[in-house]
Amino acid sequence: MVDEVVELPEQVRGRPFPKGRSGNPAGRRFGSRNKATMAALELLADEAEALTRKAVEAALAGDPTAMRLCLERILPRERAVKFALPPIKSAADVARAMGAVTAALAGGLITPGEAQAIARVVTTFVQTIETSDFDQRLQMLEDRQAQHRSGPPWA
Repeated sequence: MVDEVVELPEQVRGRPFPKGRSGNPAGRRFGSRNKATMAALELLADEAEALTRKAVEAALAGDPTAMRLCLERILPRERAVKFALPPIKSAADVARAMGAVTAALAGGLITPGEAQAIARVVTTFVQTIETSDFDQRLQMLEDRQAQHRSGPPWA
Protein backbone atom coordinates (compact mmCIF):
# COMPACT_ATOMS: atom_id res chain seq x y z
CA MET A 1 0.00 0.00 0.00
CA VAL A 2 1.49 3.35 -1.11
CA ASP A 3 0.58 6.48 0.75
CA GLU A 4 0.47 9.39 -1.65
CA VAL A 5 0.39 12.87 -0.31
CA VAL A 6 -1.91 15.03 -2.35
CA GLU A 7 -1.13 18.73 -2.03
CA LEU A 8 -4.09 21.02 -2.18
CA PRO A 9 -3.69 24.36 -3.93
CA GLU A 10 -2.89 27.05 -1.44
CA GLN A 11 -5.69 29.54 -0.91
CA VAL A 12 -4.58 33.11 -0.56
CA ARG A 13 -6.18 34.78 2.41
CA GLY A 14 -8.09 37.90 1.54
CA ARG A 15 -7.90 37.26 -2.22
CA PRO A 16 -9.70 34.01 -2.95
CA PHE A 17 -10.39 34.92 -6.59
CA PRO A 18 -8.09 36.03 -9.40
CA LYS A 19 -7.78 39.78 -9.88
CA GLY A 20 -10.70 41.20 -11.83
CA ARG A 21 -12.92 38.16 -11.30
CA SER A 22 -15.33 37.65 -8.44
CA GLY A 23 -17.02 34.51 -7.15
CA ASN A 24 -20.18 35.68 -8.89
CA PRO A 25 -19.20 37.06 -12.32
CA ALA A 26 -22.77 38.21 -12.99
CA GLY A 27 -22.73 40.09 -9.68
CA ARG A 28 -25.03 42.83 -8.59
CA ARG A 29 -26.08 45.26 -11.29
CA PHE A 30 -24.38 48.65 -11.32
CA GLY A 31 -26.45 51.25 -9.47
CA SER A 32 -28.59 48.74 -7.59
CA ARG A 33 -29.32 49.72 -4.02
CA ASN A 34 -29.16 47.87 -0.77
CA LYS A 35 -32.54 46.79 0.67
CA ALA A 36 -31.81 48.55 3.96
CA THR A 37 -31.04 51.79 2.10
CA MET A 38 -34.30 51.54 0.18
CA ALA A 39 -36.28 50.97 3.39
CA ALA A 40 -34.60 53.93 5.10
CA LEU A 41 -35.33 56.19 2.11
CA GLU A 42 -39.00 55.21 2.21
CA LEU A 43 -39.27 55.97 5.92
CA LEU A 44 -37.48 59.30 5.53
CA ALA A 45 -39.52 60.32 2.49
CA ASP A 46 -42.70 60.24 4.56
CA GLU A 47 -41.11 62.32 7.33
CA ALA A 48 -38.97 64.74 5.28
CA GLU A 49 -41.08 67.79 6.09
CA ALA A 50 -41.26 67.02 9.82
CA LEU A 51 -37.51 66.33 10.00
CA THR A 52 -36.72 69.55 8.16
CA ARG A 53 -38.96 71.56 10.50
CA LYS A 54 -37.29 69.91 13.54
CA ALA A 55 -33.81 70.72 12.20
CA VAL A 56 -34.79 74.35 11.62
CA GLU A 57 -36.27 74.58 15.13
CA ALA A 58 -33.09 73.10 16.62
CA ALA A 59 -30.98 75.56 14.63
CA LEU A 60 -33.10 78.48 15.81
CA ALA A 61 -32.76 77.19 19.39
CA GLY A 62 -28.98 77.43 19.04
CA ASP A 63 -27.90 73.87 18.21
CA PRO A 64 -24.60 74.41 16.32
CA THR A 65 -24.81 71.17 14.33
CA ALA A 66 -28.34 71.92 13.20
CA MET A 67 -27.28 75.48 12.32
CA ARG A 68 -24.41 74.19 10.20
CA LEU A 69 -26.69 71.72 8.40
CA CYS A 70 -29.30 74.37 7.68
CA LEU A 71 -26.78 76.99 6.54
CA GLU A 72 -25.02 74.50 4.25
CA ARG A 73 -28.32 74.01 2.46
CA ILE A 74 -29.14 77.73 2.27
CA LEU A 75 -25.80 79.33 1.36
CA PRO A 76 -24.14 78.39 -1.92
CA ARG A 77 -20.60 77.09 -1.59
CA GLU A 78 -19.40 78.98 -4.64
CA ARG A 79 -20.56 82.21 -6.16
CA ALA A 80 -20.06 83.88 -9.48
CA VAL A 81 -17.15 86.29 -9.28
CA LYS A 82 -17.48 89.56 -11.18
CA PHE A 83 -14.44 91.73 -11.80
CA ALA A 84 -12.49 92.94 -14.82
CA LEU A 85 -9.93 90.36 -15.89
CA PRO A 86 -7.88 91.61 -18.84
CA PRO A 87 -7.81 89.36 -21.91
CA ILE A 88 -5.01 86.80 -22.04
CA LYS A 89 -3.68 86.17 -25.52
CA SER A 90 -0.12 85.23 -24.68
CA ALA A 91 2.08 84.41 -21.71
CA ALA A 92 3.07 88.09 -21.62
CA ASP A 93 -0.50 89.04 -20.58
CA VAL A 94 -0.35 87.00 -17.38
CA ALA A 95 1.22 89.77 -15.32
CA ARG A 96 -1.71 92.12 -16.01
CA ALA A 97 -4.25 89.36 -15.33
CA MET A 98 -2.63 88.40 -12.05
CA GLY A 99 -2.41 92.10 -11.14
CA ALA A 100 -6.18 92.35 -11.63
CA VAL A 101 -6.73 89.29 -9.44
CA THR A 102 -4.48 90.73 -6.73
CA ALA A 103 -6.24 94.10 -6.89
CA ALA A 104 -9.66 92.43 -6.61
CA LEU A 105 -8.43 90.45 -3.61
CA ALA A 106 -6.97 93.52 -1.95
CA GLY A 107 -10.18 95.46 -2.61
CA GLY A 108 -12.31 92.77 -1.01
CA LEU A 109 -14.17 91.91 -4.22
CA ILE A 110 -13.04 88.29 -4.04
CA THR A 111 -11.92 85.96 -1.27
CA PRO A 112 -8.42 84.42 -1.08
CA GLY A 113 -9.90 81.06 -2.14
CA GLU A 114 -11.56 82.64 -5.16
CA ALA A 115 -8.32 84.41 -6.05
CA GLN A 116 -6.48 81.10 -5.87
CA ALA A 117 -9.05 79.41 -8.10
CA ILE A 118 -8.85 82.23 -10.66
CA ALA A 119 -5.03 82.11 -10.57
CA ARG A 120 -5.19 78.37 -11.32
CA VAL A 121 -7.47 79.03 -14.30
CA VAL A 122 -5.08 81.73 -15.58
CA THR A 123 -2.10 79.39 -15.15
CA THR A 124 -3.87 76.58 -16.99
CA PHE A 125 -4.84 78.97 -19.78
CA VAL A 126 -1.25 80.16 -20.14
CA GLN A 127 0.02 76.57 -20.22
CA THR A 128 -2.49 75.87 -23.00
CA ILE A 129 -1.28 78.90 -24.97
CA GLU A 130 2.35 77.86 -24.51
CA THR A 131 1.61 74.31 -25.64
CA SER A 132 -0.23 75.60 -28.69
CA ASP A 133 2.62 78.01 -29.55
CA PHE A 134 5.18 75.23 -29.13
CA ASP A 135 3.16 72.97 -31.41
CA GLN A 136 2.94 75.69 -34.09
CA ARG A 137 6.69 76.38 -33.94
CA LEU A 138 7.49 72.68 -34.10
CA GLN A 139 5.19 72.24 -37.10
CA MET A 140 6.87 75.15 -38.89
CA LEU A 141 10.34 73.67 -38.25
CA GLU A 142 9.25 70.24 -39.47
CA ASP A 143 7.74 71.79 -42.62
CA ARG A 144 10.97 73.73 -43.32
CA GLN A 145 13.05 70.61 -42.77
CA ALA A 146 10.81 68.59 -45.10
CA GLN A 147 11.09 71.29 -47.81
CA HIS A 148 14.87 71.37 -47.38
CA ARG A 149 15.10 67.57 -47.84
CA SER A 150 12.80 67.52 -50.87
CA GLY A 151 14.58 70.40 -52.62
CA PRO A 152 17.07 69.99 -55.49
CA PRO A 153 20.28 68.17 -54.52
CA TRP A 154 22.51 71.11 -55.55
CA ALA A 155 20.81 73.50 -53.15
